[in-house]
Amino acid sequence: MILLIAFGVLLAFLNLISFWMIIGVTVGYLIFLLVISTNVRLNFFVRAHNANPIVGDRSIAITFDDGPVENTKEILSILKKYDVKASFFCIGQHIENNPEIFQLLLEDGHFIGNHSYSHTRKMGFLSSKDIVKEIKACDAIIYKIAGINSRTFRPPFGVINPNTQKALVETGHVVVGWNVRSYDAVLSSSNFVLRRILRKIKPGDVILLHDNNLKTVHILEQLLIFLKDNNYTPVRVDTLFNIDAYN
Repeated sequence: MILLIAFGVLLAFLNLISFWMIIGVTVGYLIFLLVISTNVRLNFFVRAHNANPIVGDRSIAITFDDGPVENTKEILSILKKYDVKASFFCIGQHIENNPEIFQLLLEDGHFIGNHSYSHTRKMGFLSSKDIVKEIKACDAIIYKIAGINSRTFRPPFGVINPNTQKALVETGHVVVGWNVRSYDAVLSSSNFVLRRILRKIKPGDVILLHDNNLKTVHILEQLLIFLKDNNYTPVRVDTLFNIDAYN
């Protein structure tokens, strides 16, 4: 990209193209790169399991990111009340801080996936080497506490770029994304978030929620009531996609 810009500047200097054209092309490229790197559903750099439209029944997967935290216990209570199994993509540091809650996830039969060690906001700017460290550090904590080797990875913020791609080639993890993003972590109205989910939902979907958000407890119970009333069957992501959860 730098070489192309330098070549463009040379052409502009020679009056073969305008500087405005160079700026336009550069900005357009950066926007394109931003879009494809922050949307795991596009499958541009890595093939991710985002939904299963050919599932053949009314199965659906409910997933949670960013735990385990104290609020996770409330989530588990609701799931147990409705006899539902879900999928939790856990942050390594949070597992270290809340090992007892992490154990509850396993005891209740829920799916566990890797969501990086620190969930750093700089994830999109890390080198492939540092991304590998993030993934392996989380795996190590999961194995230390649960004795399992996680096979799946959900990138923080859904960021997938060439460095992430390279890191995943080394670690061998399967990427699990989503196709129904609730925005429960950023939107203030529980009812608005719930309506946003319900108007999009269909068999084979993967719903993204966050177990570190207090309002998600209310959202989850209303969601489970809707799913039951409409004959949906919540399943773990390994069941939805017929993949191995652990090595």
